[in-house]
This record gives sequence, structure tokens and C-alpha cells, in this order.
Amino acid sequence: MILPIYSYGHSILKRVAEEIKPDHPGLAQLVADMWETMYQAKGVGLAAPQVGLGIRLFIVDTEQMDEEKSPEGIKKVFINPAKIEENGEAWSYEEGCLSIPKITGDIERPDRIMLSYCDEDFNVRTDTFTGLNARVIQHEYDHLEGILFTDRLKPLKRRLIKRKLDAIKKGNVEVSYKMKFRG
Repeated sequence: MILPIYSYGHSILKRVAEEIKPDHPGLAQLVADMWETMYQAKGVGLAAPQVGLGIRLFIVDTEQMDEEKSPEGIKKVFINPAKIEENGEAWSYEEGCLSIPKITGDIERPDRIMLSYCDEDFNVRTDTFTGLNARVIQHEYDHLEGILFTDRLKPLKRRLIKRKLDAIKKGNVEVSYKMKFRG
């Protein structure tokens, strides 16, 4: 089932998400619905707060990205992730977000992240990700911490997009996927 993606302006997007247990009701269906929602919206990652749930869960599929940009793509479910370390050379890349349609901006992030997390079967894993995989994971992880990519923009860029952000809050943006606007 395709879920509505919560737009910029919803308070759920600014809250720190809570951990879940293996018996979380409807977890398998939620993950399946999130995959379907993400693909329908043409995204490469989706976090539970973006579908209105304040839980520590996100999905990532960089396998679908251009092979030159992401030669070793991943397709994974991350449950209760905890950042162990971010390091490496910081690099800038233009990011966007399904919750903030039609707005992008250059964001600097380190090129490596190490996470502890559970997979969809609640097996605990610790992995290091690099390059675009790391970037997409960092973006989705930020959603679980109540941080949006726009929070990481330089002040001038934030001022330049303020009107567009206000329009999104009011539902004045056209998208090809189901969204839930504030109000």
C-alpha cells in the first residue's frame, strides 16, 4: 500500500524517533509499504517519520542509482540504527528530500559512516558505508534525529528558499506522489 509522505512543516519530521522491538505491530507490512511508497515517489531512501511514524526505521536502495555514481549500491532496511562513527573527507553533494519536493541544496557530509543497526529480521549488525551509500544513510539517519537536509544548508541558501518552504507547508506544491500536508 502506498503511504502518504508527510510534507515539510509536520512536527513528526522534527522529533527524535523512538526505538522499536521485534514484536512491533505490523512491522513486515510497514517495511513492504515503505518500499512501495519510496519506489512510487522515485526516492532512494525513506524514513518512518516521513510516513508519519516516530520510530527508528529507514530503508535505502542505492542499487537503482546510476552505476557511475554508486557502483556498489545497497538495498537495506535499518531498524534502531545508532551512529558509531562518521569520518573521512567531507564532500558536498546536491541533496533533495521526498518531504521537501522541488527543493535541493548542496550539503557537506563526511564520506564514511559506521552504524550499528538491526536488519528486518532483527539481527544486529555493524557496518561501515562509504560514498553515496554513506550520504543516503546519513540523510535518512538525520530524519530519525529530527534533522532535515534544509537544516544543514548555508544560511543564505535557507533564506533564498524560505518562500518555497512556506508554500510546501501550505500544500502549494505539485508532486506525482501522495503527500500529507499540514493543516
